[in-house]
Amino acid sequence: MSESDRERRFDHLFATTVRERLDDAGYAGGASPPAPDAVPLTYGFPYPESFPVAALRDAVETVLDEEAADVLQYGGGEYVERLNDGILAHEAVNGVDATRDELLVTNGATHALDAIGATFLDPGDEVLVESPSFVWSLAVLDNHGAELTGVDLDENGLDPDALEELLERREAAGQPVPKLLYTIPSFQNPTGATLTRERRERVLELAQQYDFLVVADDAYGELRFEGESPPPLAALDDSGRVIRLGTVSKTIAPGVRTGWIVAHEALIEQIGHMAAGGTNTFTQSVLGRYFDAGHYEPTLEGLLEGYETRRDAMIDALERHLPPGSSWTEPKGGFFLWVTLPEGVDAEEMLPLAAEEGVTYLPGERFYVDDGGRQGAADLGDDGVGTRSLRISFSHVSPEELEEGVAALARATEAYLE
Repeated sequence: MSESDRERRFDHLFATTVRERLDDAGYAGGASPPAPDAVPLTYGFPYPESFPVAALRDAVETVLDEEAADVLQYGGGEYVERLNDGILAHEAVNGVDATRDELLVTNGATHALDAIGATFLDPGDEVLVESPSFVWSLAVLDNHGAELTGVDLDENGLDPDALEELLERREAAGQPVPKLLYTIPSFQNPTGATLTRERRERVLELAQQYDFLVVADDAYGELRFEGESPPPLAALDDSGRVIRLGTVSKTIAPGVRTGWIVAHEALIEQIGHMAAGGTNTFTQSVLGRYFDAGHYEPTLEGLLEGYETRRDAMIDALERHLPPGSSWTEPKGGFFLWVTLPEGVDAEEMLPLAAEEGVTYLPGERFYVDDGGRQGAADLGDDGVGTRSLRISFSHVSPEELEEGVAALARATEAYLE
């Protein structure tokens, strides 16, 4: 039996969603080619120096000293509740006033989205998503059998005119209204775009008019380096239609795997029933102590300086190295830039060449739903399906490595065009 046969002997037993992805280039861990010496601009990881190791060590020691018998047991101890209080207090600073009954702590934002999918989606239900949108969020929704339909966005975020046109068209055709709209309103993944206040208000008006819920994934909302942030969608919502997702993966550390949902208590009650597997109450206790000790705000202020330095270094390198015909977004926060290369480039096809030159990235095509749902991205300078675009992250590596990575990307682009 060949290696290929051995790998495929169980294929017929996999769920339909798994079988459909087996030959998808982006399915296996993002599918960057093996390139240990290349600069990894692929993933949105925080830079290692940003991790508050000393404060987390202190928090671990404190909770074990004070309530080890409780913190290591099912349910945790008092510090779990202090985390809930800390999250609610921090949300209030952002303009989101919520009660304990409107909060659900989860094992990260992906766990939160999965629980939302389990709560609301039957196979075949339609979900509206930004086009392009975060590849793994699309996968989570697809796991629940959702039909994903893309809605245009530009440098100002989701286009409410395109959203309204789509909804009107469906209503006129007698088609059911989508149950959910999934959006990353601030420093969107992958483009870095931020939804303006005016557009946020229009999206909420459409949600009420057409009776759907807005899942607002705010993983990057606190990572603003300059300018003023518009209010969170949940702060503008009077109808209870916003399901807000938060996480500390970008502001403390991904390894703590802790996020939350803020929504109407009737929604939280049912989502909580569907959040399978429970949550890590030991980690929640540690984070409860972390918040209680006042570490969150000072740490956030410090790491933003590091992200701004890296963003500036990446933009400077792009300006100096990329060939004519290239363009890119310039976000005021977050982790990502969306780069569009000159006409004639296929970013997916070019990826192995780029790895040989010394850089990896995620090709733009992977951030779109399938052919039936692609809505285009012309306002981002692309050809409609991300063929010549790619996402690069400035969050993880040093400014010096960013320079090396962008120079390698330029060499690969020029070689590909030749």
